[in-house]
Amino acid sequence: MIELRSIHKSFEDREVLCGINARFETGHTNLIIGQSGSGKTVLMKCIVGLLQPTSGEILYDGRDFVRMSKKERTLLRREMGMIFQSAALFDSMSVLENVMFPLDMFSSENLADRKRRAQQCLDRVNLIEAQDKYPDEISGGMQKRVAIARAIALNPRYLFCDEPNSGLDPKTSLVIDDLIHSITQEYKMTTIINTHDMNSVMGIGESIIFIRQGHQEWTGTKDEVLRSDNAYLTDFIFASNLLKNARHALIEKGQK
Repeated sequence: MIELRSIHKSFEDREVLCGINARFETGHTNLIIGQSGSGKTVLMKCIVGLLQPTSGEILYDGRDFVRMSKKERTLLRREMGMIFQSAALFDSMSVLENVMFPLDMFSSENLADRKRRAQQCLDRVNLIEAQDKYPDEISGGMQKRVAIARAIALNPRYLFCDEPNSGLDPKTSLVIDDLIHSITQEYKMTTIINTHDMNSVMGIGESIIFIRQGHQEWTGTKDEVLRSDNAYLTDFIFASNLLKNARHALIEKGQK
């Protein structure tokens, strides 16, 4: 579990995060949503240590990341997996070599064991047949699956996903969502996803935090989104007529 306690972040005299309190549960897909400029990306960067919060606590299973020494932070980062908005694969490396990269950096296992572990991860995302290909030889969706395989290579306790469906078609996005959700449960990870994708919200949003202008505007689950009476969340979620119609249908059904 990751817990945030009164997280504030300012840049000079501008406060970007204003007292965020949240719990991200283990084995759940925890989503951070909000409009561009809302502060959700800054929040994610604070959680992973790319930015230092102005004040507050970030607890990784009770360990305060903010007050850790440099050595302690380095050790904790080995427990983290990252999936970036772009797959961020190395073009000069094969698919297998990309997945092996964190193992080569941090694992003490021999080459054969590292290779075997990377192949297991590729098999988990159904890409073992692509292990000898290079990133420019596979599709964007396959690249994201390689990124997932790389992220879980070191058996992380915490998984962070920054817009994992960016640039993907709706069908492929669903595949990536389902894969992240199933791996989260299988590996019992604490997964945090920064997303604009409303299909992700409605599909795998077991815990959702809505950030607006640096404030924690709403917290709930995908089952509570449609029934929320928060006007700001409603405007954000139901931006499309399709979702608006779904909400109206649900309300009418409940009134019968």
